[in-house]
Amino acid sequence: MNELRGVNYTEVTEFILVGLSNQPKSQIIFFCILLHLYLGTIVGNMLIILVVWKEPRLHTPMYFFLCNLSFVDLCSTTTAVPLTLVNCLRDCPIITYNDCFAQMTISIFWGITECCLLAVMAYDRFVAISYPLRYPLIMTMRACFYIAATMWISNFLLALIPVITIPVRFCAGNNVVNHFVCEVEAVLKLVCSDTTVSEILMLINSIFIFPLPFLFILLSYIRIVVAILKIPSTAGRRKAFSTCGSHLTVVTIYYGTLISIYLKPQNKDSKDQDKIISIFYGIVIPMMNPLIYTLRNKDMIGALRKAVGKTKQIISWVS
Repeated sequence: MNELRGVNYTEVTEFILVGLSNQPKSQIIFFCILLHLYLGTIVGNMLIILVVWKEPRLHTPMYFFLCNLSFVDLCSTTTAVPLTLVNCLRDCPIITYNDCFAQMTISIFWGITECCLLAVMAYDRFVAISYPLRYPLIMTMRACFYIAATMWISNFLLALIPVITIPVRFCAGNNVVNHFVCEVEAVLKLVCSDTTVSEILMLINSIFIFPLPFLFILLSYIRIVVAILKIPSTAGRRKAFSTCGSHLTVVTIYYGTLISIYLKPQNKDSKDQDKIISIFYGIVIPMMNPLIYTLRNKDMIGALRKAVGKTKQIISWVS
């Protein structure tokens, strides 16, 4: 340990995750609810990926990016939920320093990727509605693969910046994270050294992560609305809008939750409200996405019924 400007710093090797460990009864209820949500998320998103993969008529750009979104939802929940479930059974959950920062980096990566995917899906709907005749030429599967590859690589590089710029000087004994997981805001509250430069760099980086994709989605939907209003028939306008209704619902829920988390006033004391919102953002939304895209999509419903019918035939044949 060394002395610097009258403040004691120490090398932190582990963090204590508070979660609801001080409320045993609530923690048991939370464990049961979280387990059911996690299982629902896994089943729903895996089902979408399998159905799209098995159904040839769903091999289109829209469903290609939907599979990417389901994959992101699967991985993002698996990054934190299993560890959170295990910690619910412990009196004093502990995570190592390296595991904590790895968890933050991976979580940031999945968050960035989801934002970019929603922007790409908005662009896909814009091209489909505004340029229906040129759509097959613009959104080829080769172009989709290039877009996806560029997005995954660039998002990985962007995810490294916030964690690399986080200062590693913590006050002696100040390693208690008042959260279920190693969330960036919660960990930053433990830093005692000057974070001005890091906060500026993170702010600049966050502009590329959240506002720009959201602005792109907003502009895309403005163009989509303009294109829909030019359609002469009411039935045609309704059909055109229905093709992007599911995506618009997901965007509204996702960004609405993000705004409630990051644009509200922050202080040094974590609140239980922040924890609940983070669970909604990290668990409930990935579980809702398959339901939204399935219940509002006739093609997906038809493909699911077809898959269920084949499964029943196989079961009856085996039995």
